[in-house]
Amino acid sequence: MNKLNIILAIFLSYGSFVNASELKISLFINNRNCDQVLDKKFYQICYDFRAKGAKYVGYRLKASDVNSGNIKKRPRFYPEKSIPVRYRTYPNDYTHNEFHADRGHLAPDAAFDWSKESLHAVYSMANIIPQYFSINRRSWKKVERYARMMVTKLGEVTVVNGVVYGQPPLTRMKKSKIAYPIAYWKMLFNNKKGFERCFYYRNNKQAYFKGDKLRNHIINCHQLIKSPH
Repeated sequence: MNKLNIILAIFLSYGSFVNASELKISLFINNRNCDQVLDKKFYQICYDFRAKGAKYVGYRLKASDVNSGNIKKRPRFYPEKSIPVRYRTYPNDYTHNEFHADRGHLAPDAAFDWSKESLHAVYSMANIIPQYFSINRRSWKKVERYARMMVTKLGEVTVVNGVVYGQPPLTRMKKSKIAYPIAYWKMLFNNKKGFERCFYYRNNKQAYFKGDKLRNHIINCHQLIKSPH
């Protein structure tokens, strides 16, 4: 059994295939929930003006795209000009920030690197949130990898990423006034195949520990449907 099948077998044993409800991106990304909805062609962003950041990012991944290319050269981050200037963020907003936060992708580059156009799309700063560097580079990468494996297994998976900013007053980065999330989550589903799986990550130094496993972050998806924040 190869490495991919071993990992998938482990997660299937945790009940990945269940009687999934009719999940859809529009449950989260809509004009009621969002100050501005951005259609980036390959994915959608629900933008929160108060936070100066994404509230939700949703997209549908197909195996034919995810496995069709692997562009190595990454583009530069760029500000999203469709967002009003006072709520817009810029790449240098993160430079030497006090939270030791990376520019964390919600729609990840590794899932959209099949074409220059799709890869460029995910480098919009509207798709970026402050992620504590150890979580971003180690823990969050595991769930992104798992999502791509499930796309390969099922042929297609819909993904919704949610950002939890907490109650006002929000914690903010001093330089940019971008709200620093207390947590974020990823929901994966394929309604036709009865698959749903959700993961939740706290966004601080204490949340990361050596040997952190993907299964440590599994939560019931219905918790996010009832209370996404």
